Amino acid sequence: MRFKILFILFVFLQIFIQAQDELVNRKKFQVEISPTNEEIIVDGKNSEKVWKTSPVIKDFFRITPIDTGFATAQTKVQLTYDDNYLYALIICYDTVTGKRPVESLRRDFSFPKNDNFIIFIDTYNDQTNGFAFGVSAAGAQWDGIQADGGDVSLNWDCKWFSEVKQHDDYWIAEFAIPFRSIRYLEGVDEWGINFSRFSLLQNEKSSWAPVPRQFKSSTLAFTGTLKWTKPPPSLGTRFSIIPYFSAKAFENINEERKANTNIDYGMDGKVTLSTSLNIDLTVNPDFSQVEVDQQRTNLGRFELFFPEKRQFFLENSDLFASLGNRNIRPFFSRRIGLQSPVKSGVRFSGKVGSNYRLGIMTIQTDSSNENSSSNFTVAALQRKMFSRSSLSAFIVNKDSDVADDYFSSYNRVIGVDFNLASKDNLWMGKAFYHHSLYENAINNPYAATTSIQYNNGIVSANFGYSFVGSGYKAEVGYIKRNGFHRFDPEIDYKFYPKRGKIQNHGPSFKFDTFLDENFDLTDREFELKYNINWRNRSKFTFELENGYVKLLTPFDPTNSDGDSLSAGNKFNWNEFSMNYVSDSRKTINFSSSVRYGGYYNGIKLSINGNVNYRFQPYLNLSINTTYDKIDLPDPLNDIDFILFGPRLDITFTNKLFFTTFVQYNDQSDNININFRCQWRFAPVSDLFIVYTNNTYPENFKIKDKALVAKLSYWFN
Repeated sequence: MRFKILFILFVFLQIFIQAQDELVNRKKFQVEISPTNEEIIVDGKNSEKVWKTSPVIKDFFRITPIDTGFATAQTKVQLTYDDNYLYALIICYDTVTGKRPVESLRRDFSFPKNDNFIIFIDTYNDQTNGFAFGVSAAGAQWDGIQADGGDVSLNWDCKWFSEVKQHDDYWIAEFAIPFRSIRYLEGVDEWGINFSRFSLLQNEKSSWAPVPRQFKSSTLAFTGTLKWTKPPPSLGTRFSIIPYFSAKAFENINEERKANTNIDYGMDGKVTLSTSLNIDLTVNPDFSQVEVDQQRTNLGRFELFFPEKRQFFLENSDLFASLGNRNIRPFFSRRIGLQSPVKSGVRFSGKVGSNYRLGIMTIQTDSSNENSSSNFTVAALQRKMFSRSSLSAFIVNKDSDVADDYFSSYNRVIGVDFNLASKDNLWMGKAFYHHSLYENAINNPYAATTSIQYNNGIVSANFGYSFVGSGYKAEVGYIKRNGFHRFDPEIDYKFYPKRGKIQNHGPSFKFDTFLDENFDLTDREFELKYNINWRNRSKFTFELENGYVKLLTPFDPTNSDGDSLSAGNKFNWNEFSMNYVSDSRKTINFSSSVRYGGYYNGIKLSINGNVNYRFQPYLNLSINTTYDKIDLPDPLNDIDFILFGPRLDITFTNKLFFTTFVQYNDQSDNININFRCQWRFAPVSDLFIVYTNNTYPENFKIKDKALVAKLSYWFN
C-alpha cells in the first residue's frame, strides 16, 4: 500500500512536469541535409565539391567552464549522404596554439583526457536512445550506443570510417557512417542531432545546440533537428557474420594439472530485419579477448559490481540492464557464463513503431564439472510515455537441469519499471515493482522502489525509497542485500564565482538509512562533503562521515578468513577523507585520496593513488595503488592490504595496440599479469594475442598460465 501511494504521487508529478516544459532546442536549431551523387573519399580533406555548397553548421555555444555565450574555440560542421553513408566534415579551430592533449590512439578514449569532437544522433526522435560517433584530435575513434537520455556505452563497436588531419591552428575530421551500422525509423525525415567539441588545450567544452553545464553534452534532451531532404534509405533484410578461430594453451600448476591445448571456433551473426529491428546470434562464443577487470580490495559485507564488456550482450542492452537500479538489478548479464560456458544465444531487439521498443534474449549454457546446463531468457517491452519517459514490463527466467542448496531448478522475476524524464532534463526519477518466483518461495518475494531527482545546476536534490523483501531472489540479477527498507535523501549546492581560478564550489549532504523489514535500524550513513572544482579541471573534496551498523550475520571486517564479529553487535564510528584530482591536461597527472577513522570496533586508514604519464599519442603509463591498514582489538587480527596495479598502453597506430596490466592483490594473495595485443586489420575484424598468469607473491611461484590467439573477421 505504501508503494502504491508513492507510485501514484510519482505519476502525478510526472504529468505535472510534462505539462510545464517545452521542447528545448528542436525548434530553434535546425539544419537541412541533402543527398549527393559525388564520390566522397574519407581522407580528412575538404576537396569534394559538395563541401563547397552544403550548409555550414557553426556558432557553437559554451558548456564549460561557463554555459553562456559562444565558444572561443569555434567549430564548423557540414553534412551530406548517399544511399549507403551519412558523411560529415568537421573543422575544429584553436585560438590557443600548442600540442593538442590526447591520451593515446586507442579506440573509445577517455572523454576528459583528449581533444575531441563527437556527433550525438537521436535516430528515434525519443530524446532517450541514439548513437554517438567521435574522434580525438589524433584520429582515434569513439563510438557507442546511447540510452537513458544520454548515457553512452562505449563497449559497443560498429563498422564506420574516419580520418583526421592536423594543422597548426585547426584540425579536420571526416566521417562516413554506414546506415546499416545504426538503427532508425524507416520513412522518418527528421532526427535529433547535436555536435560536441571538447578543446582540452583551451579547457572548453561546447556544442551546436546549447546544453546546460550541469548535464553531459550527450544528453539527448538538448539536440537540434536534422531535416532530411529525402528520408534515409530503407535497407531491407541484410546479414552480417563474424566467425572466429582461436587456439588456447592453459596449465594449472597449482592443482598439478597437465598443460591443456585447444583449438576452437564459433561465430556471431546479425540479421537486419529493418532499419530499426535486428536479430543477433552467437554460437560457441569466445570471450578470451575481453579486457580483464581492474581488481579492487573488498572490505565490505557485499559483492562488488563489475560491468559487462562482452560484445554480444551490448546492443540494446539498456532494455535489460536498466531494469531496476544500481543495487537492485533483476538481470545482470555477467551471471551468464560465469560458471559454465555459453553454447549459443539469440537476441531479437529494436524499435517497433514510434512508441515501442522490444527485446527478447535467450542464452543456453553447457554443463561443466560442477555446474549443470542452464537456459537464461529475458524479455522486455518498453512503451514511450509523455515526451521522454517510459514504462517497461519484463520477465527474467532461468531454468537449470539440477538444483542445489542455493539455486533452485527455476527462478523467474517479473515486473514493471516506470522511468521519468522531463523534456528539459531537470527532473528525473524511477519507480518499479519486481516479483520473484521459485520453488518454496518465502515471505516478501518482491522488490519496489520510487525515486525523484532535480538538478538545475545550482541545486541538486534527490530522494529515494527502496524495499527488498527477504524472500526476493534474482539468480540472474545483482542484488546486494535482502530484507530492508532504504531511505537515501541527498542534496548539494554550487556557488559559481564570476572571476578567479575556481569554477564552482559548494557543500553536499547525504543521509543513507537501512531498516529491516520490521523498521528497526540496521545501517545509517551521514555524509557531509565540500567540493571545489578549479577551471584547470583539478578537483578537491573534503568529507566528514558518521556510520552506524547493526550486524545481522557474523562478519569478518578484514574479509581474510579471520575471526568474525558476532551477529547483533552494534557499531558507531566517525571518519574523514580528502580527495584531490590534478589537471588532466598535464603530461603527468594524478589523483589521490586519504580516509581515516573508525571501522566497526577498530580504526582504518585507506590511501589510494593513481599516477598517469603519457608520451602522446603512443604511450600511456598508469599506476594504481591502494593501501588499507586496519587495527582491531583482540582477538581480531590487525591487517595491512596492498593493491598495486601498473598498466602500460602502447598504441603504435589507431589499429595496433599493446597493453600490459600487472595487478598485485595482497587480499587475494595473488599477482596477475596480463599481456594483450590487438591488431584491427579491418573494421571490427581483429587478431588478438593474450597471455595471462597468476602467481604467489611470496615466492613468485606460478599458479596457472594461459596463452590465447584469436582471429575474427566481419563479413558484411
